[in-house]
Amino acid sequence: MWHHLLEDSALKNGSRVLPLCCALSSMLLLCLQAPPAGAQSEFTLSQRIRKIIDRPEFAHANFAIEFYSLAGAPEAAQQVAGQTLGEIAAAAYDANLVTGAIAGDYDLIIRNGHIIDGTGNPWYAADVAVSGDRLAAIGDLREAHAKREIDAKGRIVAPGFIDMLGQSEVSLLLDNRSLSKLSQGITTEITGEGGSIAPQNEKTIAPQKPFLDHYKLTIDWTTLDGYFRRLEKQGTPLNIGTYVGSAQVREAVIGDDDRAPTPAELGRMKVLVEQAMKDGALGLSSALIYPPNIYAKTDELIALAQVASKYGGLYATHMRSEGASEMPALAEAMRIGREANLPVEIFHLKVSGKPRWGSMKNVVAAIQLARDSGLDIAADMYPYTAGATALASALPPWVADGGVQKLLERLKDPAIRARIKKDLAGDHPDWENLVYDCGGASGVLISSVQNPELKQFEGKTVEDVAKSWKKSPEDTLMDFVLADKAQTGAIYFMASEEDLRIGLSQPWTSIGLDAGEMSLDGPIYEPHAHPRAMGSMPRFLGRYVRDEHLMALESAIRKITSLPAQREHLESRGLLKPGYFADITIFDPATIIDHATFTKPDQLSDGIDFTIVNGQVEYDHGKLTGATAGRILRGRGWHPDAP
Repeated sequence: MWHHLLEDSALKNGSRVLPLCCALSSMLLLCLQAPPAGAQSEFTLSQRIRKIIDRPEFAHANFAIEFYSLAGAPEAAQQVAGQTLGEIAAAAYDANLVTGAIAGDYDLIIRNGHIIDGTGNPWYAADVAVSGDRLAAIGDLREAHAKREIDAKGRIVAPGFIDMLGQSEVSLLLDNRSLSKLSQGITTEITGEGGSIAPQNEKTIAPQKPFLDHYKLTIDWTTLDGYFRRLEKQGTPLNIGTYVGSAQVREAVIGDDDRAPTPAELGRMKVLVEQAMKDGALGLSSALIYPPNIYAKTDELIALAQVASKYGGLYATHMRSEGASEMPALAEAMRIGREANLPVEIFHLKVSGKPRWGSMKNVVAAIQLARDSGLDIAADMYPYTAGATALASALPPWVADGGVQKLLERLKDPAIRARIKKDLAGDHPDWENLVYDCGGASGVLISSVQNPELKQFEGKTVEDVAKSWKKSPEDTLMDFVLADKAQTGAIYFMASEEDLRIGLSQPWTSIGLDAGEMSLDGPIYEPHAHPRAMGSMPRFLGRYVRDEHLMALESAIRKITSLPAQREHLESRGLLKPGYFADITIFDPATIIDHATFTKPDQLSDGIDFTIVNGQVEYDHGKLTGATAGRILRGRGWHPDAP
């Protein structure tokens, strides 16, 4: 290529310069033999260099080389030739980095967008090309062609958003359309909060029987690898990674009893964690306000976290308290990270309970101090002041000792009910009184019900139900849990806007919905789910970033792309960079906003134009395409079976 190029240029007249040019060109060719991923072909590069030489600004160089050569001044000709080839080499090198050269056909080109690449750097104008499942080129692609082209004028082109705490592992098996996630620009979800999708055995399956029977779902796997294989066979629109839950392994070995494991039982729990890490778990998780995880002592958690640490995992936790004992709970999480030698992720960071509102500044100061001391600790949040979990979680944890059936039996005992009422009346340092944190029954909203006779109360508060039933709020709570067999979901209004903003503004917080995927119909559709399921990412970018100027848009995009990808070691994801997977979200920064509310949570957001997963358009202006291009994301400890 180079010799033909030189023969076609004015350089061919400089016989004394030609050997030098050939030498330089050979060196340049050697430098370009292994271009970066996504770089253009040799033919494309020759076109670019030919264009450079033919540009008017290079006419003087061609003329000078010819003049000095014919005039017998080879040194001057060599100097001009060297400068010219230097500029050509620089242009070729830049072409590989910026990949803005003329190229062959691509599968997709996104033109005229403002690129926010996920690093936190300012946006820049460029086109983006996709080949297969990878980003192939970013730059000036005016002369390139593709099978499909998208005009992103006036739009932001960003990496696909990453949900740092989803709950979709089961729902993807029931209805995997994932409209709620894709409509928010989410391409990747991390899941597995305390209870995880694996391991599974008779002890873990038995408490799920009402749920499994209702949805006619069969758990036909025992290991995380077995679940991944089933999900891959079925297909997923989302990239999915998961933790192994310390609650899950505890239940698989001990059941739901409130006691410490024996040394032999702890050994079996560690084996289960090790197997899950080899299967691709991202780390160990815990949810320490819920039975049976609440029964686990710190030493037990450290022992399990040490196993995850061996395989490059992290420790992610719903802390033992987000209210009265939040600071000791945070200290426990930090101790686990330090003694097990692994990073710590705090799930859905918040300050729960009106008496404690305003103390988020103390929480983030403690986390920052730990970071400054060398502990790799960060957190995720959802941009709402209300949380959501089971209605039964409002009961004292001792009521659940032994499992759901024992809980239901206890609620029929008048003496036990009297004790529960007494416990619900005040704050507790050793367990989270969610009703108290919400200011009473008026702060607890019924969100989802399985018993058809109770469906009428979805969207009503426990106080509303109490008035309808003419009972006390405490009796109403217990009777509702009984009547729905502990399957009721609830929304708890427990946090403050000031604390939320302080948390969101920290550079080490990311966004997690704490909600599973769903669509606006089908078997898992919940008309009264928490609005975070439909609105978290647009709410964060629209309300808090654009309207309230909480941070620059580039910083906000980093929080939901490269930051979580870095935390979870998601290889080649989280950035717009040639060679990376083509997870892309295209949105309108002027209109992006959530519409889901607590009274009407099943409303899609505005502003997301396209959601592209591994190079496939899955969401296009409010419509699903039906593509299921998601991948299983396995952790660094993954040991694939030998072929």
